[in-house]
Amino acid sequence: MSNPTRKHTALPKAQILIEALPWLTRHRGKTVVVKFGGNAMIDAELKAAFAQDIVFLHHAGLRPVVVHGGGPQINAALDRHGIVSEFKAGLRVTTEDAMDVVRMVLAGQVQRELVGLLNEHGPLAVGLTGEDAHTITATKHRPRIDGQLVDIGRVGEITAIDTGAIEALLADGRIPVVSSIARSQDDGHVYNVNADTAAAALAAALDAETLMVLTDVEGLYEDWPDSDEVISRLTASQLEKLLPELASGMVPKMEGCLHAVRNGVTTARVIDGRVQHSILLEIFTDEGIGTMVVPDDEETGDAK
Repeated sequence: MSNPTRKHTALPKAQILIEALPWLTRHRGKTVVVKFGGNAMIDAELKAAFAQDIVFLHHAGLRPVVVHGGGPQINAALDRHGIVSEFKAGLRVTTEDAMDVVRMVLAGQVQRELVGLLNEHGPLAVGLTGEDAHTITATKHRPRIDGQLVDIGRVGEITAIDTGAIEALLADGRIPVVSSIARSQDDGHVYNVNADTAAAALAAALDAETLMVLTDVEGLYEDWPDSDEVISRLTASQLEKLLPELASGMVPKMEGCLHAVRNGVTTARVIDGRVQHSILLEIFTDEGIGTMVVPDDEETGDAK
């Protein structure tokens, strides 16, 4: 007869699963928008772990929606086509020729690869761009540089979101994968839109519980560059005060988080995409990593 007191080697696994139980209960049926970017888009192991995380969320009863850009891949493709990459006010100057390449890379390369990775786990992912079913509509964005409005080509400012196609896919048990290209409101063209901004706009329009933005840092730093202490939680108003001091690459991410929580999303998080399974760590454990932004009325308590 076996000794019932013998320590079972699988017990720690059971404890980890049980720790996830309150979060599973809380998040079940909720929509979560995940912006895929940074190193996680380039590193093969991180890409595979990301796909596993998204499929895990799906099977755990959440409704994940993935939004992606493709900066590194677009740069490489523009180089191959002999088109110079130029940035103004942190945004890619997008000529007509460059826009053709951007569209081809986002919808035909980055999205296809991500859909393929997700679909290794079953017939789950469906790719679309903001052009499909009027999902994202934009008008020409002219940033202000030194007091002057500047033309940076086919870069769009989102004017409307239609969630119909995404909602239909979610209702059918699918995982929508959205490329950050928008249809034009007024001139029949398409626009390149910032993927952080697109993810935030979709999260708000879908009434998502959570917006998660993968990035290549641990989160928002308390006093960068003098300190690498990460701010684990802050309110919308606290974030708004910090925005003018942030590094340019963090601005669209944190503006997106601010937009989301000001428009009905319960929490927005910037998390370190260089950590394998960072999405699962953030959603299903007590040790959330990264920076969480909450609405101003969320003064206390754990918003996970």
